[in-house]
Amino acid sequence: MNPIYEEDLREDAVFEVAKKMAIAARTAPKGRGVDNTVISLVKHEGIKAISDQMKEMVAKYDLPEFFLRDAANILLSPVMLLTGTRIKSMNLVRCGMCGFKNCEEKNKHPEHPCVFNTGDLGIAIGSAVSVAMDNRVDNRIMYSVGQAVIKMGVLGDDVKIVYGIPLSVSSKNPFFDR
Repeated sequence: MNPIYEEDLREDAVFEVAKKMAIAARTAPKGRGVDNTVISLVKHEGIKAISDQMKEMVAKYDLPEFFLRDAANILLSPVMLLTGTRIKSMNLVRCGMCGFKNCEEKNKHPEHPCVFNTGDLGIAIGSAVSVAMDNRVDNRIMYSVGQAVIKMGVLGDDVKIVYGIPLSVSSKNPFFDR
């Protein structure tokens, strides 16, 4: 008899869940049916590069210590979901929820996000982590990862808001050692 141990299944199982999380993020509702989300998975080498970037940013920009903690934590993940959004207005005649009078005024400030972009991103992330939860895969939504991903241009120069979601299967969630 050759038993297959759980330890030997983890990485493939977590990657399958990550793929389902990406699909859940993509199919999450989008304002006016306009999809500005960008979704990607990174594995070992990509996670290491992001971790290194986070450490470099701490030294260069005097960022909070939790960036170092998160940089170490993500190395415990075999796969990480990256989800971001482009900053584009919906070109509505009347909205103003971004703080500007309308989309025409907002478009004069191209780095300022449209509330639909950030709202859609939040819904997509919620859909993605619900898949992780349903499959009992540990995860954490990390702003710090997103900052490194933006700096590296991983998802493209037009993606201005990014979050990373590292995944893990272990006896204790490594992303909540605070």
